[in-house]
Amino acid sequence: MELHWVESSMIQAFGYDAEKQTLLVIFNTGKTYRYFNVPSEVYEGLMRTDSKGSYMRSLVIDQYPYELAKQR
Repeated sequence: MELHWVESSMIQAFGYDAEKQTLLVIFNTGKTYRYFNVPSEVYEGLMRTDSKGSYMRSLVIDQYPYELAKQR
């Protein structure tokens, strides 16, 4: 999975596994979450949006099943 490092007040990086429809997000807090059953359109929207945090809050967080993958 390729990670995309971004300038954001909320997230550091994210990546997507299209086969598993899993979005991996590394937050600035040091926590890493995996979101499951995320359609590729949602990932592509995250790639395109200027406000990664707003996009995450509106279209990903609490919208898809997730797990805490890692905590610093």
